[in-house]
Amino acid sequence: MKTAYKSIEPKDKLVADWKSLMRTFIRPEDDATRSVLLKYMEQILFGLNEFLKTHVGITQEISLKDLADQYTDSRIPMTPEKKLDAVITELIEEFAPRVVNVASPYFVGHMTAAIPFFMVHLKTIVTALNQNVVKIETSKLASVVEKQVLSKVHRLVYGFGDDFYGTHIQSVRTALGGVTEDGTLANMTALWVARNKLLAPKDGFGGVEKEGMSAALRAHSLDRCVLLVSRLAHYSLKKAAGVLGIGTDNVIAIDVDAHNRMDLNCLERKLTELRMSPVKSGILAIVGVAGATETGTIDPLPELADICAKGRIHFHVDAAWGGPTLMSDKYAALLRGIERSDSVVIDGHKQFYMPMSCGLVLFKDPTAMDAIEYHANYIMRPGSVDLGTKAIAGSRAANSLILDCALKIMGKNGYGLLLNHGIETARDLATEITSRPDFQLVTAPELNILTYRYCPADMQAALAKGSAEQRREINTLLDQINIQIQRFQREAGRSFVSRTTLKVDSLGPEGIVVLRCVIMNPMTDMVVLNDILDEQEAIYQKYIGNKLPIKM
Repeated sequence: MKTAYKSIEPKDKLVADWKSLMRTFIRPEDDATRSVLLKYMEQILFGLNEFLKTHVGITQEISLKDLADQYTDSRIPMTPEKKLDAVITELIEEFAPRVVNVASPYFVGHMTAAIPFFMVHLKTIVTALNQNVVKIETSKLASVVEKQVLSKVHRLVYGFGDDFYGTHIQSVRTALGGVTEDGTLANMTALWVARNKLLAPKDGFGGVEKEGMSAALRAHSLDRCVLLVSRLAHYSLKKAAGVLGIGTDNVIAIDVDAHNRMDLNCLERKLTELRMSPVKSGILAIVGVAGATETGTIDPLPELADICAKGRIHFHVDAAWGGPTLMSDKYAALLRGIERSDSVVIDGHKQFYMPMSCGLVLFKDPTAMDAIEYHANYIMRPGSVDLGTKAIAGSRAANSLILDCALKIMGKNGYGLLLNHGIETARDLATEITSRPDFQLVTAPELNILTYRYCPADMQAALAKGSAEQRREINTLLDQINIQIQRFQREAGRSFVSRTTLKVDSLGPEGIVVLRCVIMNPMTDMVVLNDILDEQEAIYQKYIGNKLPIKM
């Protein structure tokens, strides 16, 4: 298969000698390289959305198999192959058209969207400075600023007073939280702390961090540790259980209610069952979700806080998605109860609109992270400001500088406007879906995520009056229809919604395939969303409706 890009062959053979290396290391090789670099960087730095629209679109209509077949060379060249201008041109002309333009207002399927244009400037500066915040000797002020930005987000969540933050914001003895690469590592850090707190040193036992899980369970007279989460909790919690030695089988999924929030009655029954069981279980934590990945729903945080306080259980809130909603004066109350949690996770590269990747973990108790503290003689000495002493990662970029600058540029109200737009546009979309006879709203938006499916009016009528077996057959057919619609739309490359499988009690005992919309791009409006729905209707009419039943 021919590609759109033609390699630019250098006039002179490229060599890897010391003189060439130094020239490449410190500056563009020549005027041609400088010209190409400036041409594209000017477009990116000052016209990011136009650049993406011109060079990326949504995504090029080409199969992954065809793409993979073009990238099968496993040899590293002995000598340089291309100059910088050729590599940049290749990135723009060959690579960019085949990635996904997550900045398009028609890309509404995942929790990744447009970033403000200034984020590219900030990322470029942070990359150029190349600070490593594992230790003060490779970051200095960057580490100090990270502690400050953590205190700002901590205050947003927990709302303590000036005296509290004056004491802890730059303390070398305490930590209000940490910055990680993503929400997965942030969740892992929170549960790492919770595990070490539950299986702490006692009566000659040195603690789980020192002696391991087997000794810890014996010392605490336990058979296992369990983690109680919503059925809609993020899969990173299972990852954390695997890495921490808890075991993924001991992540207990609690059913959800009709609003896709953790069912408190089911939780209470499970807690009673655990207490009464001859198998002694230590409860590592109860996790409340503030913005479920699939439905955007928020668990009943105040009630979960009451249950955890009564049982002296670590209360963790996974607010990777929904946490920044606290910036909206209009909708912050949706997260009421989050301030009573022991730990909270928020993803910076989601609704703080940062570039990939940044996760935040916060702890109510400034001494909580002492449970995971490590030191080394050559770095991270006791009493230092080295941020790596209480972190799962070692070397790490100073991405917190980007968030600190973004908060100054946007302000709380600026972020609030973005969040309000997403929530309110999602509600308008739900209304539109409900008004269309051949669509069925499955989960209404609590934040800015909703699910629905294409369900022709005659099938909706048949579902309403059919037997259990007939409903099962119709839902199976609808699953196939919605899979096909999503695939056709994705491959056409003009717009994108994702799909998932949800268990919806009102529609039957089995899971059903649904289409999922995530509204976080400020340029996504109802004109765009109606276009997307129209395209789905057209796909059904053209490719599917007259070919039922579909054979998969």
